[in-house]
Amino acid sequence: MNILIYATTFGADLLSFARYASQVRGDDVRVIVKGADRFRQEAIVRHWNLDLELVEKRRVHLIRGIRGFVPDVTVMDNHLPMRRLSEKGLILWHGYGWKGPNDVHEFRWLHRNLNTTWGSVREPNPNLWWNCFGPVDVAHRTKVSGVHPENAVQFGAVSHDDLRVPVSREVLQQYYPFDVTGRKTVLIAPTWHYGEVFSHWGGDEVCFSRLLGELERRGVNVILRLHDSFRFDAAYLETLRALERAHGHLILKFKDHHPDNFLDMQVSDLLITNFSSIANLFYATGKPTLHVYPVKDADEEFMWKQQTILGVKERRVESARFIWKYDPEDHGGLLARSMDELMEQLAMALEDGSVGRAEAESYLERHMGGVDGRNGERLRDALGAWLAG
Repeated sequence: MNILIYATTFGADLLSFARYASQVRGDDVRVIVKGADRFRQEAIVRHWNLDLELVEKRRVHLIRGIRGFVPDVTVMDNHLPMRRLSEKGLILWHGYGWKGPNDVHEFRWLHRNLNTTWGSVREPNPNLWWNCFGPVDVAHRTKVSGVHPENAVQFGAVSHDDLRVPVSREVLQQYYPFDVTGRKTVLIAPTWHYGEVFSHWGGDEVCFSRLLGELERRGVNVILRLHDSFRFDAAYLETLRALERAHGHLILKFKDHHPDNFLDMQVSDLLITNFSSIANLFYATGKPTLHVYPVKDADEEFMWKQQTILGVKERRVESARFIWKYDPEDHGGLLARSMDELMEQLAMALEDGSVGRAEAESYLERHMGGVDGRNGERLRDALGAWLAG
C-alpha cells in the first residue's frame, strides 16, 4: 500500500501511524510536511530510528503531491491539498481536545475543500473517511461537525499505542540538558487560545515565577512547551525567555522549533495544562495531569485567539461555554480553579505519581474505548480492506 501523509502537524497520531505503517511489509509511506529538515533533527527520529521519506511542503504539492509517487490513500489532518491525490482520503485529526465548537460554520473551508477533492463528507462517500477517537468524538463529528455517520470511522488514538509503553529515562538522558534520571520533571504545555496561561490568576510573570520557584526549590526540572512562537507577541516571548534565563532547571520549547513532544511526555512525571489536547495523549502514560481552568468563570466574557490566514485574530467571547465541545469537568486528572489549588495539587502529584490515574483510565474508557495498543494495527488493516473492497 502506498500511503501519503499530508500533514499540517506531523506528530501524535499521524507520526505513530506513519511509524507503524512503515514497518508493514509492502507499505511505502511518505510524508509532506512544512519544516521537514527541522523534524529530521528531532530526537524521536534517532530514538525510533525512523526511516521515513519527509518532503518539505511547497505549493506544488497542493496539486501534484510527490512526483513519481502514486498513493493509494492520502492521510490528512486539518489542511488539505487542492486536488485529490489518491482515490481514498482519510482525515486523521491532529489532536482530540475540549475546544470547539468545530461546527459546520467553523469547518466551512474544510468542507468546501473536500467538496472539490474527495467529495462531500456530509453524505455517504465511499472514498472518504473521518477517523474519530471514540464515541464522544463520533457524536460530536456527526451531530455538530457535519460528518455523515457512514463516513465516521472509529480507530482511537494511534499515538496511545506508543505512549502506553514507558521508555527508560537512562535511554532518554542523552536528549536532555538536565538530569532526568535522578530528578523529577514537570511538563507544562498550555494551549495558546486564551493568551496568557494565568491571566485570570494574576498574570504569567507573577504565576510562572511562583510555580517555577517552587519547582526549583524541590529540585524538579521543567519543560515549558508552547505552540508556534509566531502566535505570541514580542513582549510575551521576552517574558518567557527571561524566565528561562532565570531558572536553570527550565527548557523552553516552541512547536515550530521543536515539533515533537513524544519524548517530553515520556520523560515527564506529570503534566500541567490549561486544556490543551496534549492532555488526551498524556493520559495514556498513566501519570498525573493537572488542569488549569483557563478562565475565571464559564459565564464570564474573555479573550479568544484564533489563527487565520491573516495572522492571529483576537475577539471577545461572551462565555466560555460557547467554545467547549464537551464539559471541561470531564477530564482525566485534577482540576485547579486557583493558583493556591494548583500548588496544592502539584505537591500531591509530586509525592504520589498515581494521583489521577483512575480518572485518566476512566476518561480513556469513556472517550477512547480504552487503550489496548492495537489502534495502529486496526487502522492499517481497515485501510487495506477498504482499498481492496
